[in-house]
Amino acid sequence: MPDSRLVWSERSGLTPAADRRPDEPAVVDSWLVAEGRVRDLPLHGQRFLRACADLVPELPPATVHRFLEAVRLWLPPRGRWFPRIEAYGDPEPRLALWARTAPAPGAGEVRLWIPPDPDPRTRPAVKGPDLRVLAALRERAKAVGADDAVLYESGGTVLETAHSALVWWRGDELCVPDAGLSVLPSVTRTHLERLAECWRFAVRQEKADLSELPGLETWTLNALHGLRPVRAWIGADGRPAPAKVTARAADWRRAVRHRAVLPAFNLWELPCAH
Repeated sequence: MPDSRLVWSERSGLTPAADRRPDEPAVVDSWLVAEGRVRDLPLHGQRFLRACADLVPELPPATVHRFLEAVRLWLPPRGRWFPRIEAYGDPEPRLALWARTAPAPGAGEVRLWIPPDPDPRTRPAVKGPDLRVLAALRERAKAVGADDAVLYESGGTVLETAHSALVWWRGDELCVPDAGLSVLPSVTRTHLERLAECWRFAVRQEKADLSELPGLETWTLNALHGLRPVRAWIGADGRPAPAKVTARAADWRRAVRHRAVLPAFNLWELPCAH
């Protein structure tokens, strides 16, 4: 059933949830399913496994692995879906699936709002703990005519947006946030970096100041919308400024979109023991 919540157990598998208003999950992950095809599903599963090991250690990795395999078998072969997997901690550690239909495809470009304050997240490297904070930021962005809000450090170093990774171009170099910065491990950004290597483009890690990006071709990346170029920047005062946009994004966007595949059996991998 569309937009239903399912809980998982070793004994019963995925079954309808009795609680229609669950507690806030500790960890979440989500991806687009279109006519049964998914992009980079193993990477989403591995990110979820790592986050669960960090925030919900009461759930053994093997248990999370079996839950992920149940989710893979659930994935609908028809239609557009945006399922969300969830892990809950104390007092009742559990795993769940929010079976959501996907929203209609959005515009191919985005407008980004630069809020007056730096990144408010408490756990930026994990998807889940800051959901409410990020949702509130996006609502503020929408109120000034933007699609999302930019996250940056107190010194002005750009990180990402409330709901997407950010990359930018310097000539023919694809630039990504430095590995030491507090950003969510982006599945779509990983995909784009691999594509850049296949196409023999250099990938450069760096710390870029927020003031630089309006002069650079910049893209947002997420599992739902794929790749979208930034077409306008909106300052904290609500005034829009044009962004640098080129024809380059069209080919890359098509390449990312067309790399969705039918999920294969046993595609999840347990994290390595360290």
